[in-house]
Amino acid sequence: MPSVTLPQIPHYEPAPPTKEPLEYADLAVIDLSKATTLEGRLELAAQLREAMTTIGFFYVINHGITAAQNTRMFDIADVPFSQVPEDEKKALQADIKGTGSYQGYKLRQYWHIDAGVRDQIEHYNLARDVTKKQHPKALAPLLPEIDAFARLNHFEILHTLLRLFALGMELPEDTFVKEHNFDAPGDSWVRFMKYFPRSEDDEAKTKNVWLKGHTDLGSVTILWSQPVSALQILSPDGKWRWISHIENALVVNAGDAMDALSGGFYKPTIHRVVQPPPDQRGYPRLGIFYFAMPDDDIKLVPHAESPVLQTRGIRWRFEEANAPTMEMWRKGRVAAYGQTQLKKTEGNVEEELINGIVLKHYN
Repeated sequence: MPSVTLPQIPHYEPAPPTKEPLEYADLAVIDLSKATTLEGRLELAAQLREAMTTIGFFYVINHGITAAQNTRMFDIADVPFSQVPEDEKKALQADIKGTGSYQGYKLRQYWHIDAGVRDQIEHYNLARDVTKKQHPKALAPLLPEIDAFARLNHFEILHTLLRLFALGMELPEDTFVKEHNFDAPGDSWVRFMKYFPRSEDDEAKTKNVWLKGHTDLGSVTILWSQPVSALQILSPDGKWRWISHIENALVVNAGDAMDALSGGFYKPTIHRVVQPPPDQRGYPRLGIFYFAMPDDDIKLVPHAESPVLQTRGIRWRFEEANAPTMEMWRKGRVAAYGQTQLKKTEGNVEEELINGIVLKHYN
C-alpha cells in the first residue's frame, strides 16, 4: 500500500459488533504467514481442503494489510456512495444486461428480491486494472490506493490461495494461477458494496431476506470482514448459520468456476444476506470484495489429471462438448441475475436456467 501522504476523506464509522446470541458457523482460519515455504503451503492446503470439502467457507489472517490500512480502505469504500452525487452515479451506471458486466455502478432497486420488493443495495465495481474505466471524480485521487489494493488481492492473496487449492488436488501448485492472469482479458473486480436499511413492510414481504441463497459465479470470492452481521451460509445439516466478524480478517469461498475446474471437488456453498440482528438494525452495511474469475478464454472443464479426481471421480458441472468459456458463463450469469423470472419448486427453492444449467436460489 502507498506510504506517501494520503488524500483526506471522511472517516467511515461502522456499527458496533452485535451482542446478540447468534448461531455462528465454525470456520477454519488460514494463516497466510505460513505460506512462504512449500512445507507451510502443504500444511495450509490440507487445512483449506478440509474446510472446502466440509463447510465451504474459511477465514484468512496475516494477509499483508495492517489494521490501519484496513480502516483506510473502508473509508475509501464509502466514497462512491456518500461523496458522489446521484447524477454522476447514473452517468457511470453499468450496462449490466447489455454487457454482462458489473463494471461501474449498480444502483438500488435493480434486482427483484421477492414479492415485488426490489433491493436496497448499491455497489461500485472497478476492474482489477483500475485504469480501464472512467471513475467518479471523488475517487480520482484515491485510485493509486485502490490500484495497490487490487494488486495485493490478486498477486499476494488470490495467487497464494490458488496455489493451496491446486495442492489440495495434488496438482502442480501453479495450475490455477496460470488461469488467473492480471493482464489477460477477464472480469475480476474490486467491489465496494453498501446495503441500506429497508422498510418494515419490505422485510415482512421478503421474510427478512436481502439476497436469496446463491453461489458465486467466479472461482474465488474474497470478502473483507466487517462488523454488521448479515451473511449466512447453508450448513451441511441444512441449517442457516451466521458468519462471525473477525477484525482485519478475510472471509473466503469458492464459486461456480472453481466447482467446474475442480470437477466438483471444491463445491460452492450456498449463502445469503439477511436483515441484521436487532442491535444493528438501522445501520448500513459496507462491504469490500475481490471477486476473482479465470481468464475469459478458460473453458470450464475439470482438471482431470488431478490424482484426487482420478481416485474420487469427476463431477462435470457442464457437459464436456458444451462447456462454456469463463466469458460466456460470467456474461450469462451477470446479465440474468435479479432480472429473470424464477420458477418455484418444492420447499423454499426457486430455479432459473442459464446457459443450459439450472441454478437454484434458496429462501
